[in-house]
Order: sequence, then C-alpha cells, then structure tokens
Amino acid sequence: MSRPDLNLLVTLDVLLAEGSVARGARRLKLSPSAMSRALARLREATGDPLLVRAGRGLVPTPRAVELGTQVGRLVNEAEALLRPAERLDLTRLNRSFTLRNSDGFVENFGLALLARVAEEAPGVQLRFVPKPDKDSGPMREGTVDLETGVVGGSTGPEVRAQALFRDRFVGVVRAGHPLSEGKISATRFAAGRHILISRRGLDRGPVDDTLELAGLTRTIATVVGGFAEALALARGSDLIATVPERYTGTLREGLFSFALPVKLAPLTISLLWHPRLDADPAHRWLRGIVRDVCDGRGA
Repeated sequence: MSRPDLNLLVTLDVLLAEGSVARGARRLKLSPSAMSRALARLREATGDPLLVRAGRGLVPTPRAVELGTQVGRLVNEAEALLRPAERLDLTRLNRSFTLRNSDGFVENFGLALLARVAEEAPGVQLRFVPKPDKDSGPMREGTVDLETGVVGGSTGPEVRAQALFRDRFVGVVRAGHPLSEGKISATRFAAGRHILISRRGLDRGPVDDTLELAGLTRTIATVVGGFAEALALARGSDLIATVPERYTGTLREGLFSFALPVKLAPLTISLLWHPRLDADPAHRWLRGIVRDVCDGRGA
C-alpha cells in the first residue's frame, strides 16, 4: 500500500477554509488546474467528493465537515513542529544528560560543572558514566549525550569534536620517593618500576617507545586500566605512574609530580557529540558550560 501524500492535508485545509478552488489556488500560489488536480486526488484518497457544486459555489459534504475539525489541528501542529525552536528557558528545563569520561574528569571538573548547572538549570540532571574505550557506538545509539577524550582512529567519522584544552604527560610518585629529590634523568626514570595504563591491556606504551629511541628500557611492574588506579598504586608504593597533568590534577594531590625526562607528544582533550544534537538548544547550552568549566570559567 502506497503512503498518502501528506501535502494533501494542507490543500484540504485551504479548500475547506476558502470554499473555492480558485481562491484556494491563489492562497497556495498554484494554478487553478493544479488545484483541481489536487482536489481530485483528495477525492480519490478519501473516497468522498468533499466539495460539491451548489449554485455558483462549492459546499462541503458531511465527510468534509467531519475531516475539517481534524485537518486544521493537524496542519497547525505540523507547522509548529517545523518552526525553529523557541528560546530555551533554562529555569524550566527538565532533562537528564549522560556524559561519558575517563577517570579524572569528574574529580577535576565535576563540582564546578554541577554548580553551574544547578545555578542556571536546576531541573537538569547530569549522569556521569565511565569510558572504557573510544567506541562511538553509545553516542550514535543515543545512550551518551556528550563525551570527553582524545580523538582517535576508532572515533566515528560522523562524530562532532571541539578541542577543550591541551595537556601533557607528567611522572608521578609518592611523597618522599627517591625521584622526588635531585635531577631526574632518563636513566634514573627508566631504572624505576613503572605502572602502565592501558584500557586494552597492552604491555607497552608511548613512554616505552620514546625510551627505546634513547637506548633505554623500563620495567613494567603492573598494568591498570585507568588513571585513578595508577595513582592509587603510586601513592602507596615506589611505583612510577605517567598520567596527563591537567586531567588528573585533583587525583594527584599529595603526590610528587615531575616533568618527564623524555619527550612525549602533548595531547588534546576534546568534547565529542553526535551531529543529531548539533542544533538542540539544551545540548548547545551544556556544551558551552563544559567549555567554560574546562577553561577555568566555571562556578
């Protein structure tokens, strides 16, 4: 069965309002013959003549009168749906957003983000969920509204990305660790026992590649999946962690951080979302809040 032409609803609404093919045609900027053909299609679709001759004019049939009470409402609702969204009223916004981030984001930016949201849109709830991988599926499926992280090869090509801030890797050890005193050379750094952070469980990372170029190797004592785990282990042992500096600022409190004696490429933390949310006023507002907080302009 073929789908009905919904444009005929507008035609029927105008014909019933004008009671004339000629006037209806002028209103819709059609020729009289085109309007007559549209009326013929309406009659075929409804199985009713709809408008019949009465003297020099047209009068609606009982079926047309019955349809008229519904058609006007449907056309008005459709026009309302296709208008640009009204200005967002944050004080009346009642919505939940899901944000997916690696550990460190909530600890560093969560409080300021929640404070801004509570001040501007008290009816909005933020749900923070962990980010075990870079798969864009949750954003594509609509289970995640916004994400932060480094754009990688597994990031879907359709995903929108906007840079939030640049970060660099630093070394981290417990207070009083031997590396907390004296100059930290690449040799001293490599001689320690290290924590490798790999969500995929790899046995080496960029630090190992860089050390290898200098003819050095390090001992990987353990492999963990996140920054918080690595820093918790470093806090209670002589193990060395290598983490992004700004992203883990709060997590590193009480620990000794130092510039790496080997050169690692900086990383850019970006804001990621699916393009279907590009024009959504509430989502645009939330993206702005996250950018402000990460720029230090939060609450």
